[in-house]
Amino acid sequence: MRSVPARAALLGALFAALVTLPGLGVGTLWDNSETAYGEVAREILLSRDWVVMHLNGQPWFVQPPLYFWIAAFFAKLFGAGTFALRLPSALATIAMGGAVGYATARIAGERAGMIAAIVLSTSLMQAIVGRLAIMDALLDFSIAAAVLWWYRAFEPSGSARRRDTAFVCGAFALAVGTLAKGPVAPVITVLVVGVWLLWERRAGRIAGPRFGAMLLASAVFVGATLPWFVALGMRVGPGAIAELIGHYTFGRYTGVIENQTGPVWYYLPVVILGFFPWIAFVPVAAAAALADARRAEGGFARLALVWTVVPFAFFTFASTKLPNYVAMILPALAILVALWFERVRNGADRRAAVISAATIPVFVGCVAFAIGAFSRSNRLDVDLAVLNHQLLFLGIAMLAGSVLTVVAIARRSTAPWSPYVLALTSGALVLFIALVAEPAAEPLKPIPPIARTIDANRKPGDVIAIGGVSGGNGLIFYTLPPVRDIKNNAGFVSTVCANGGAWVVTRPQDAERLTELARSLRRTAEIVMEAPSTLHPRAALIRVAGPRCPPG
Repeated sequence: MRSVPARAALLGALFAALVTLPGLGVGTLWDNSETAYGEVAREILLSRDWVVMHLNGQPWFVQPPLYFWIAAFFAKLFGAGTFALRLPSALATIAMGGAVGYATARIAGERAGMIAAIVLSTSLMQAIVGRLAIMDALLDFSIAAAVLWWYRAFEPSGSARRRDTAFVCGAFALAVGTLAKGPVAPVITVLVVGVWLLWERRAGRIAGPRFGAMLLASAVFVGATLPWFVALGMRVGPGAIAELIGHYTFGRYTGVIENQTGPVWYYLPVVILGFFPWIAFVPVAAAAALADARRAEGGFARLALVWTVVPFAFFTFASTKLPNYVAMILPALAILVALWFERVRNGADRRAAVISAATIPVFVGCVAFAIGAFSRSNRLDVDLAVLNHQLLFLGIAMLAGSVLTVVAIARRSTAPWSPYVLALTSGALVLFIALVAEPAAEPLKPIPPIARTIDANRKPGDVIAIGGVSGGNGLIFYTLPPVRDIKNNAGFVSTVCANGGAWVVTRPQDAERLTELARSLRRTAEIVMEAPSTLHPRAALIRVAGPRCPPG
């Protein structure tokens, strides 16, 4: 018979799988990160080089290799398509659901563990990150596993041997995170656990692993991470490691990479939307956790609070900002909400629960208004018109589910079932997005149809190039490297004059001018297509052929 934590872990993983796996291979990858990372994984198979990562045929020192290794393995099994390249993220998300369910059930009971896993799996950002071909799901899982293992390693209860084992397992999880996305994994984990330990010391509840276990943990971490870094340095020199860790890791914190920045309050709306719909319960859950943290035995509440605040503050002051950076705090928020729902089940905070649940319909309305205002101000009305029916259905379904949650919480007999009502609604929303809304949005992507046209008509020796329009990584992924990057007219001329034929992707407003420029060089040129539609194009494809350019 399975233990209580094991049952919670299994049910948590199963629920995460139900939310994450259906429709995983639907549609094409999204630009720009998914296609870039997918292409790096594919080029492992093309080059048969598992040490030096490549993009567009060139060495690429932006991220460590773990995601690409796993994705390349699945691409070898299933083909280099959407399903194989998103599968590593999906499996990491499923594993995280099980890990959070297990740890919470071990400390707070089976029901709390199940709710924590369900809340985590049905929060909007968690579901999105688990369905993208990026390495953040692996990073978030490794940090969650390390934090939870090290919580057990410093817990006073349990034997010294269990604490030692937990500390070593946490170190291995950090090695996985380091190979997934660099030093950010140990930095965040050490910050979270370090601040929590300071709080625990004041509470008088602290134990720890033995010195031998710490040495073994260090050996495990170094032994798992160092070989690839050594192999990379031996192949291409220490400059590659300096670029990877210095520029693309520490450089992201101290400087702005790829113009990805934002104001100091950048992550506040990200967390509000990313933890939807459960964000409605976070204020009362955090207040309850603060009260619980004042008790000596409130170590798990203290951990969840620290785990929420420390990474949020850390990335708030980073110069480079991206929404997915704070996804690592979602497990902590899920634990806070699960612990609070246990209080509600026991009859506490009933009025606050009803009020919190009642804010969800208001939030749905605010999101609808924000989408409408954003689309009008950014001239996306026509694009979103394709999704009008899907967005309307999502809004109505979420509104109905939130109202049912309010009713369930308000009645003492049904209050214990209220989180499951909202979880089913949120899970259905995620699946609807994956199975209905995402396929409906497929025609909005300009690069895949352009790439299909090129692949169907290209001849040996033809050059492929892109300039003035986003989607270069997608063009590489959906054709074959190399793809030239055109910066200006001189780049266009050198591209169309270098070989017999050329396919150039450019802005629609530049297409006619560039066609005339190619013709002035005595080449035949035509605008083959505009995508995603001729009425509202975002990119145009020019075909250049005919006699070579005259000398000079």
